[in-house]
Amino acid sequence: MLAGLSMLGPFSIDTYLPAFTGIAASLSATPVQMQQTLSAYLFGFAAMNLFHGSLADAFGRRPVVLTGIAVFALASVGCAMSTSIGALIGFRALQGLAAGAGMVVSRVIVRDLFPPVEAQRMLSQVTIWFGIAPAVAPLFGGILFDWLGWHSIFWLLVVIACVLWLVNWRWLPETLAPEKAQPFHPGPLLRGYAQMVSSGRFLALSMASGIPFNGMFLYVLSAPVFLGEHLQLAPTQFFWFFLCTVSGVMSGAWASGRLAGRVTPRTQVRWGYRVMMGIGVVNVALTALLPPHPAWAIVPVAIYAAGWSMMTPVVTLLLLDLVPERRGMASSVQSSLGSVANGLVAGVLAPLVMHSPLALALASLALGATGLLGWTWVKRRLPWGLIGPDRCLGRHRRTGSAGLPRRYRGVEARP
Repeated sequence: MLAGLSMLGPFSIDTYLPAFTGIAASLSATPVQMQQTLSAYLFGFAAMNLFHGSLADAFGRRPVVLTGIAVFALASVGCAMSTSIGALIGFRALQGLAAGAGMVVSRVIVRDLFPPVEAQRMLSQVTIWFGIAPAVAPLFGGILFDWLGWHSIFWLLVVIACVLWLVNWRWLPETLAPEKAQPFHPGPLLRGYAQMVSSGRFLALSMASGIPFNGMFLYVLSAPVFLGEHLQLAPTQFFWFFLCTVSGVMSGAWASGRLAGRVTPRTQVRWGYRVMMGIGVVNVALTALLPPHPAWAIVPVAIYAAGWSMMTPVVTLLLLDLVPERRGMASSVQSSLGSVANGLVAGVLAPLVMHSPLALALASLALGATGLLGWTWVKRRLPWGLIGPDRCLGRHRRTGSAGLPRRYRGVEARP
């Protein structure tokens, strides 16, 4: 159920990408207006994400999830019945306002139910399923567009939302204890938001997980140009790119679950960034020195995705545990900041760089490096009990406290 909630947002982003040209022709829309249907969704997603978690902290996880899915279903009906580009943009914005509820609250439910190591394993499993959405969404969208027209894509989203609502109505438990409910009043809410957005540690952790995601997402957003023009792939061959990228996401998430409790969070994040930065440099070199070709243009994006999904469950849990009494709000603010970054990449950066493979590679590397800067700054400012020492805990258990850095000797290493 949690994986389905997390998949709804990215699935609704990618499903209609193969129908861009068909929708534009049907509604007499320009390419810029079609790009706005994507930006409107992402900015709506970011704006409402500020409140999904706070509502879940006040009224419970279950009501917020069910209401969000219901509004998403109604917005999808509006998209399917749109007869103008303005109406489509408006209903896409409404979809974005509702789609974040499941993604935000599902992370909080995981942390409500499980201690850190088990929560990391569960988030890794959710991430594996989350990674399936970008792969299968364009495939379904392309088939429906060819057979039934672009309206059928949004009717599919209506059906999926209705099924999700019924499943969660029947089986989703309420995980917020009544005594832990937070007041939903302007004063406490504003103080909570101010505490988070003024916290350097919170902002740096949000940057460390959210911005590197766009190093991969940039290629997804640019797929029609990147795959169709630069790599000369037919629309029916686009699925190879999404299949490779999703395989990378799933591989990294699987590795994250296997590493949970075996290496320290600090070590796991460092490994993830090494993968992203290393393959980012290789991608720039290959793009600069060789003509565009799927063999060496797609695989680096998949490896980058593996590095990102290896470290992001760890960073997400670190961020939620910074404010354990306001986990819903923390998840909201993190998702909102990430969605603002996604919207800027979709509406500003992608149109600027999508027409040059080298510019795409450089922008992807720069986005990963920006996240690395945030992690480098914050890792020494987090409690040691959250992230562990620089080296693997398993080695410290074998060698004793002498194997620890001097500042950690005499401190018991918690599993």
